[in-house]
Amino acid sequence: MKILMFTNTYRPFTGGVPRSVDTFAGQYRKLGHEVKIVAPDFEGQEEDPDVFRVPALQHFNGTDFSVHLPIPANLHEFAEGFSPDIVHSHHPFLLGSTALRIAAWLEKPLVFTYHTQYERYLHYVPGGESDALRRFVVTLASGYANLTDHVIAPSLSIAEELKARGVTKPVSVVPTGVDVRAIAAGQGARFRKTQGIPEEAFVVGFCSRLAPEKNLEFLCDAVLRFLDENISAWFVVAGVGPLEESLRSRFEASATRDRILMRGNLAGEELFDFYRSLDVFAFASRSETQGLVVTEAMAAGVPVVALRGPGVQEVVRDGVNGRLLEEEDAAAFAAALKDVAVKSPEARAALQARARETAQDLSDEACARRELELYESVRRAARAGQTETESKWEVFRNVVATEWNLLANLGRAAGEAIVEAFTDKHEDKNDAAGTPSVESR
Repeated sequence: MKILMFTNTYRPFTGGVPRSVDTFAGQYRKLGHEVKIVAPDFEGQEEDPDVFRVPALQHFNGTDFSVHLPIPANLHEFAEGFSPDIVHSHHPFLLGSTALRIAAWLEKPLVFTYHTQYERYLHYVPGGESDALRRFVVTLASGYANLTDHVIAPSLSIAEELKARGVTKPVSVVPTGVDVRAIAAGQGARFRKTQGIPEEAFVVGFCSRLAPEKNLEFLCDAVLRFLDENISAWFVVAGVGPLEESLRSRFEASATRDRILMRGNLAGEELFDFYRSLDVFAFASRSETQGLVVTEAMAAGVPVVALRGPGVQEVVRDGVNGRLLEEEDAAAFAAALKDVAVKSPEARAALQARARETAQDLSDEACARRELELYESVRRAARAGQTETESKWEVFRNVVATEWNLLANLGRAAGEAIVEAFTDKHEDKNDAAGTPSVESR
């Protein structure tokens, strides 16, 4: 099978979506399938004949994201020359719109993975996190999903959320898998030795982008509280992002700074060694659709302490393979870390064993096979709905209809956002005047 993927973020950018794209593409190729990827330019990228790069504006709004510029004409030649059996979009806008156009032009089915709760990332957009902008993003993403042939959700909670938001196209749950064997083979003792961490230390770890949506201010409050109360505990942070320098300054001002390490981006063997060096993995993000790093930690046999949230709640089972907390309470989170630290060796071993069992069900090969089966079912359904001979006029009509649907979806999202903004403004006026709003009457 030939698979053409479109993603707004890709190597060398680090994050869940690039990792998911790479994981699935790698497994597809191992299983004998062909994969091409369309992605924006990023600084420091490597040349790859299987990746078509689109010119992009670097460091959008001061972040490490890039935003693509107008699509080059030779993308159509690239797509037509590859002649994919299926098109897979990983975003509902920018290159996601291009994926919809290419699929219509080539008359191929389009699958869309809803990786990201976009309404939780509005701090990257000029104008801030208004309710109107939130409504616009939610409506745009849901409307886009309904323009595709099949939607993939990385977790059951996200699948249910999409249906509640009005997504009527079929939704299947296929998480991104992890390389269980490679992670389990990591050498934790080696990592501790190279980093100067004592063998007897209790090590708390975190790995992800160092960004506001990861709820790092709360996480740091909780972990620093735990370190203050446990003099043999260490904290190791892996990752980069816009909050890196502020976190570094905060850690340096802490009395526990000698037991905190910031290791930047880790990959390959060093990343696996990092996971294996941990006694517990701490995670406080509530913006995840899956929480891939949580599964990676468990593949290393590391129990997880986390806040309940989409994606994470399907993986972490309280008291079974870690601790899952309902409330955002730093003292309670620190106490949960201590709960793992003070367990007997036998109880800790049981937590570790159940963490490994959880990860086994989410191996990269198993998840890739599930997605390939979904591709085949989507292709069969598409073929059943096609006529034997499609004229050039019918192809043109499909392309025009796609453009119209994209514009209609944009207009619908903008309309709902305007209504939201007007309602908020009206309510603010009522509040200022002491007049009860419609909702309060």
